[in-house]
Amino acid sequence: MSRFSNVIKCAAAALLVAACTPSAKVDGIIASAPSSEVVIKLLNVNRYEVLDTVKTDASGRFSYKVGVEKGQPEFVYMFHNDKRVASLLLEAGDKVSVAADTLGNYTVEGSAESAKLAKVEKDYSAAQAKIQAMAAQAETAEAEEALALRRQIGKEYIDYYRQCVRYVLENSRSLTVVPVLYQNFGANLPVFGQSTDAIHFMNIADSLALAYPDSKYVKALRKEAERRHGFLELEHKLKTASAVGFPDVVLPDVNANKIKLSEVEAKVIMLYFWNSSDAGQKMFNLDVLKALYEDYHSKGFEIYQAAIDPDKAGWAQVVKQQNLPWINVCDGLGADSPYVVTYNLQALPATYIIADGELVDGQVVDEKSLRKLLDKLLK
Repeated sequence: MSRFSNVIKCAAAALLVAACTPSAKVDGIIASAPSSEVVIKLLNVNRYEVLDTVKTDASGRFSYKVGVEKGQPEFVYMFHNDKRVASLLLEAGDKVSVAADTLGNYTVEGSAESAKLAKVEKDYSAAQAKIQAMAAQAETAEAEEALALRRQIGKEYIDYYRQCVRYVLENSRSLTVVPVLYQNFGANLPVFGQSTDAIHFMNIADSLALAYPDSKYVKALRKEAERRHGFLELEHKLKTASAVGFPDVVLPDVNANKIKLSEVEAKVIMLYFWNSSDAGQKMFNLDVLKALYEDYHSKGFEIYQAAIDPDKAGWAQVVKQQNLPWINVCDGLGADSPYVVTYNLQALPATYIIADGELVDGQVVDEKSLRKLLDKLLK
């Protein structure tokens, strides 16, 4: 009897835990999809994750409960036959009703944020369709008409951009601004694609952090805002810097002291981009660069070694373990470092030689070619 009693207690406890778990409930109907499957997906920052597949009844109705932590709203999407039919921004405790069709048209009640998201997506789809239609028409039009259409496309783009800027400024405490900031009209035409848009990203990240400090979407937006702000700062520095023959680099060393490439006092500087997690590149430090540094440093040679590495702690450990005597810096942004674009880094390692303040047009492929070039420059 006691064993049966324990089973009952455990079951009751499990039900109580389940009842107390924060969640949002969705009651939906897709009248044009009776007795079919609806796939529920969660947006995990930049990719979809399938939560479940639910079955509609004979009238197209379904019900689903989504786990949502308090203070951490979730973007949840519903798909039918790979077509997205509804988009929701759910908070803990929401009870939402969705009416959709299989073409992507839907209405939502019970969630103000989801209603805002629906309006955002509707406006975006309309702008996309309008611009794509004009672009297709321009491809077959006569020269004069095509030019007029391209001008109209530019006007539509600017008008939509201004509409989006107004929206994010007026809704800076709503997570619905996040997808707006990432909208684009093709791979090479983001809506927020200007360098100065970094200011919008940073301001919105600050506002949302006050409302949703634990949200993964806000944390990802903060990272993107910092990346864009870094590009904006670099652009400003390049425009206002005194004339030098190379793009400047300003990065922190292992002691968090920022070191400016243009302020390194040496006749010849080797700007060396690398990845500290690569075994071959670590061996190159010991087998080639140390010997090179010993032979040429006293003649006016310096190495400015910049790690394109997301693991800043791991990079610092390698630098200390290898006891590297030259300048070592890293911003911890990895491939998102602004210097990847500035120096057009297609692969690592990458070497640039600066002599007397100018980039040297000399091919460096190995230790032999590097020594040959240094012998010439440090006569």
